Amino acid sequence: MSGLHTWAGLLLGWVLYAMFLTGTVSYFKDELSQWMRPEAPRLVQLPDQAAVAKRVADEIGVIAPGTTQWSLQLPDARHNSVYAFWRTSARGPGQRGFDDGHFDPATGHKIAARGTLGGDFFYRFHFQFYYMPPLWGRWLAGIAAMFMLVAIIAGVITHKKIFTDFFTFRWGKGQRSWLDAHNALSVFGLPFHLMITYTGLVTLMALYMPWGDRAAFKTPAERQQLTAQLSAFLPPGKPSGEKAPLASIEDMVRQAQQRWGSDHVGRVNATHAGDAAARVAVTRGDVGRVSMSPQYMEFDGVTGKLLAVHDSFGAAAETRGVLYALHLGRFSDIETRWLYFIVSLMGTAMVGTGLVMWIVKRRARLPDPERPYFGFRLVERLNIASIAGLSIAMTAYLWGNRLLPHPLEARAQLEVHLFFAVWALTLLHALLRPAKAAWIEQLWAATALLALLPVLNALTTQRPLWRSLAEGDWVFAGVELMCWALAALHAVLAMRAARQPAGVQTGRKAGRRAPVAVASGEAAE
Repeated sequence: MSGLHTWAGLLLGWVLYAMFLTGTVSYFKDELSQWMRPEAPRLVQLPDQAAVAKRVADEIGVIAPGTTQWSLQLPDARHNSVYAFWRTSARGPGQRGFDDGHFDPATGHKIAARGTLGGDFFYRFHFQFYYMPPLWGRWLAGIAAMFMLVAIIAGVITHKKIFTDFFTFRWGKGQRSWLDAHNALSVFGLPFHLMITYTGLVTLMALYMPWGDRAAFKTPAERQQLTAQLSAFLPPGKPSGEKAPLASIEDMVRQAQQRWGSDHVGRVNATHAGDAAARVAVTRGDVGRVSMSPQYMEFDGVTGKLLAVHDSFGAAAETRGVLYALHLGRFSDIETRWLYFIVSLMGTAMVGTGLVMWIVKRRARLPDPERPYFGFRLVERLNIASIAGLSIAMTAYLWGNRLLPHPLEARAQLEVHLFFAVWALTLLHALLRPAKAAWIEQLWAATALLALLPVLNALTTQRPLWRSLAEGDWVFAGVELMCWALAALHAVLAMRAARQPAGVQTGRKAGRRAPVAVASGEAAE
C-alpha cells in the first residue's frame, strides 16, 4: 500500500497539481471573469431578470435573425452581464458554428468588452486541459482522478496513526517535517479530498462508463427522456417553415419567477425563434440548490403557453445531480465558497508536498548527490516548473489580460498562448539553473508578478484598487487583495527556500558521509 500510494501519487502528480490549483481558482471563476472584463459596468443592484431577458432576446433577434438556437444566462449576484450564444450558419473549417457575447443588462446592447476567456479558462483547463481534443483531455483528467482516488485510499491504509499524526508537526526536521505537513494537510481535508475526487469522476461518468445507459436506453424516445433529465437545452428539431413572432419572453420568465423566486432564474433557451415550431425553456439557477439536475419550464414559443414543468427526476439522476453539485459548489453562499477554496487549496498543497517529499526522501539515498540519476533530476525539475512555474504562468495570464491591446483579433487565444509560453519558459529555466536557485528565483518571480498586478490594473484601467474599495466593489478589490495575500505566501516560501543550507547525509552505497544539497527538496516550502 505504501508503494501504491507513492507511485500513484507521483506518476500523474504534476497533472493532479495543475488540476487541483486551477480547480481551486475556479470556485471564484465568475468573479475573476468580471475582473478580466473591466469594460462591463458594475451592478450596484440586481435588475429585474424578466425585463433583462426581454431586452437581450430582442437584441439577439436583431443581430442574429434566423438563428436556430440561442441561450442567455441572466445576471445574478455573481454575473454583472448577460452572457449569450447563438448558432450561426458557418460550418467551414475552423468555424465554430456559433457566436457569443456579453450584453449590458440595463440596455440589452452588446458590450464592447475585451476578448478573454476569463476565469472559464482555468475551469475548462481543470478537467479537459488545452491544445488537445476535449475528449482526450477529459479522459486524461479521469485517469488522473482515478490515480488520485487510489492514492488517497492507499494513503489512509498506510498511515495507521493517521489521527495522531494530524496533531504532530516537527518544524525544521527535513524529511520528517515534509511528512508531517503532508499528513496534516491530507487528514484535515480528507472528507473533502475523497468527495471532490470521487464526484469529479461522477461528473463525466457517462463518458468513462457508457455501457449502462446504452443497454438501458435503446429507443430514440428513451434517450430523449434521459437527455431531458441531464440537460435543459432543447434539441432544435426541424422548423415548420411557417413564420410566427416569438411570444413574450418577459411573461415566460415572470411565470418562472413566481415558481422559484425573483432572482432564481438562471437561463433562457430558445429554438427556432420566429418559426411556428419555436420552443422556449426557462431554467432555474444553481444558487441555494444542492443539485445540478436541471429544473426548467418549457413553453410554446408562439403562444407562450406552458407545455411542461421539469422538476422531478429519478433517484439515479438526482443522485448524480447532487454529487455533481457538491463538486462544482455553485449552490454555495460566499462563506461556503471560501471554505471550498481554502480546503481545496490545502488539497493542492497536499499534492505539492507529496511531490517534494519524494525528492527529499530519495536524495538521502543517492550514492553521489552531485550526480543524481536521470529520473531523480527529471522529477526535481518537473516539481519546480509544476509548482512555482504554474503560479508564474497563471499570474502571467492575468498580466496578459491587462497588457494585450484591445480590440485585437483572437485576443482571448493570445492570453492562453501567453500562459503556456510562460509556463514552458519556467520549465526551461528549471532545467538550466541549479535546483535551489531555480526554486528561489521562480518563487520570487511569482511574488513580484502577484504583488505588482494591482499596480498594473491601476495604470491600465479606470478601476484602481482604491476606487474599488471606496465604492464597495468587492469583486475587483477582492481579486487584487487576494493577489497581495498570495504574493506574501510566495515571498515566505522564497525566503524559506533561501535559508535552507546544503546538508550532509550518508551515501548508503558509498558507506561514507557525502555532501547533499537538500535545499532543492526543502525549497518548495
